[in-house]
Amino acid sequence: MDSSGNQPEAMVPPVEGVAGGGTAYGWSESGIQDPNLLRGSIDPLKVHSSELLHVWCMPSTANVGPQDMPRALEPISLLAARNERENFQIAIRPKVSWAGSTVAGTLQMQCTDLCSTSGDRLIVGESLKVRRVVPILGVPDALVPLDVPVSQLSLFPGETTAIYVSIDVPDMHPPGQYEGEFIITATRADTQSTAQCLTKAERNQLYQELRSCLDFVEPIDGKPLDEVVERVKCASSSLKKVLQLSSFSDLYLDNGSVDMMEEDAISNLSIRVKLSLTVWDFILPVTPSLPAVIGISDTVIEDRFGVEHGSSQWYEALDQHFKWLLQYKISPYFCRWREGMRVLTYTCPWPADHPKSDEYLSDPRLGAYAVPYSPVVSCDDTAKNFLQREVEILQTKNHWRKAYFYLWDEPLNLEHYEAIRNMASEIQAYAPDARIMTTYYCGPSDAPLASNNFESFLKVPEFLRPHNQIYCTSEWVIGNREDLAKDIIAEIQPENGEEWWSYVCMGPSDPHPNWHLGMRGTQHRAVMWRVWKEGGTGFLYWGANCYDKAAVPSAEIRFRRGLPPGDGVLYYPGQVFSSSTEPVASLRLERLLSGLQDIEYLKLYSSRFGREEGVHLLEKTGMYLGPERYTHEHMPIDVMRGEVFRTCRSETN
Repeated sequence: MDSSGNQPEAMVPPVEGVAGGGTAYGWSESGIQDPNLLRGSIDPLKVHSSELLHVWCMPSTANVGPQDMPRALEPISLLAARNERENFQIAIRPKVSWAGSTVAGTLQMQCTDLCSTSGDRLIVGESLKVRRVVPILGVPDALVPLDVPVSQLSLFPGETTAIYVSIDVPDMHPPGQYEGEFIITATRADTQSTAQCLTKAERNQLYQELRSCLDFVEPIDGKPLDEVVERVKCASSSLKKVLQLSSFSDLYLDNGSVDMMEEDAISNLSIRVKLSLTVWDFILPVTPSLPAVIGISDTVIEDRFGVEHGSSQWYEALDQHFKWLLQYKISPYFCRWREGMRVLTYTCPWPADHPKSDEYLSDPRLGAYAVPYSPVVSCDDTAKNFLQREVEILQTKNHWRKAYFYLWDEPLNLEHYEAIRNMASEIQAYAPDARIMTTYYCGPSDAPLASNNFESFLKVPEFLRPHNQIYCTSEWVIGNREDLAKDIIAEIQPENGEEWWSYVCMGPSDPHPNWHLGMRGTQHRAVMWRVWKEGGTGFLYWGANCYDKAAVPSAEIRFRRGLPPGDGVLYYPGQVFSSSTEPVASLRLERLLSGLQDIEYLKLYSSRFGREEGVHLLEKTGMYLGPERYTHEHMPIDVMRGEVFRTCRSETN
């Protein structure tokens, strides 16, 4: 602390523990403008919130933990295409304690719509969402939804809280410059926002009544006078119902009078975070250019949520997970593990002749879908009859080109490989154009295909041909030698419909890109940069919900023993954090989405200037050069995206 000049010297209390418990005594880490704040209780409604709070902004790739130290607050400037999600973080750390309890204090955060000069809006709650970053095993990861437009947060002494802000731009939204702000105000513990005073049921009733009122009065242009009068009467009736809600009873008794002095005082004492968003005319494709197929364990859902396989509750649970994950531009598939790494995989739990099947498989957001080899739910049909009927129905659909069969995970010996060949032969007897996908990191151990392990691995396509079409290999095999990817691609025959996909799981490990807990944010995002640069046409991840078994939805999340923390888990059950049943995304899942969106930018640039120039852009910005050489900072990502915006905006519609 600065003790020069007329600034009285302040006594710094002893720091307790790793969290820096000194803040609990009312000591600021960066100095207090008014030393009298140390001498008694602090009323947050009488001092500017900047005296009590550090507030600063961080990029979406930053892992903002409880011990992160303050930075300068600067306005946020973002770039987004249409049909894109862009994110950033607001970090908040108390300078002093003003609550007089175990918490340092309480704050209120309000966010506004983002508005353009032409009057267009990105609306809070629809396009703009706010979540609190919650540590898992001490690492920031879970993104727990907060109320909007106003939320209330408790801060703890010596701890930084991170707020994750997401902006979704609809695909037909007008391009332009959008402005908005976040208003952060330190408050008393007993201060409540209107949104928090209302129960969820009351808020829903309020919304429905106001919506009804609008429905009555909006379509009155050109209507006869008697109809307009009738509509106004209906709207008036709806508004009366709103005023009669119990939450407004105190205002009703006071004839609705409100003392605005305190509200104005709070506003004048707030910290304001300015946000500017440039929306440009590029529209990210609804169907991702690169399919990323992500597994969901149906047995984990059955155990944790207590639903019986094949019951109506089971279908509802799977339906919720499928629809929720589609927003991340991934192609979910459900999975049941069987003996010897054999897997039953399926994207739609209903059979092909069910109406739900077309609803699922025709969804344009789905890049690829898994067809089950045998019945998902017990039925009277034999497995053979079931398979034949499924294939014959699906073959007639336009979406059949997105279908694949995933039969075995990482075959290890001749018996495994022979089983794949036999199942593939059966499928292709009904549908010669059916695509079979196999994941692998080695050739059969008991029948070496070449003189060394890597050469044997390279010969797998030759060994499985013509039964396999998608060769999905572990990035672990490539290691830090990008040239090996070229060797793999050289063995693939795209002219015969073959593709090369890749996957990550336990490996590769740090410093290579992966989705393990505790890795850098750019390391998570770089998983997709690597896929694109190496020339893969698809990607697989084995599990998004493969945490340890539990019998209740709210049970603590435990990662499976023997796996790196976070491996196989990209989202969490909402009940772990609140009463909500909606899944809670991880930071890593958001970074997966950002990486897929980066691919669309690179693809656009390559379509204009050639793939070689696209790779050059990735490298010259310092964003990604190889598995061990990629940016640790966010700036190169913005530079790459900005260059695509600068050079390609006139080429887009």
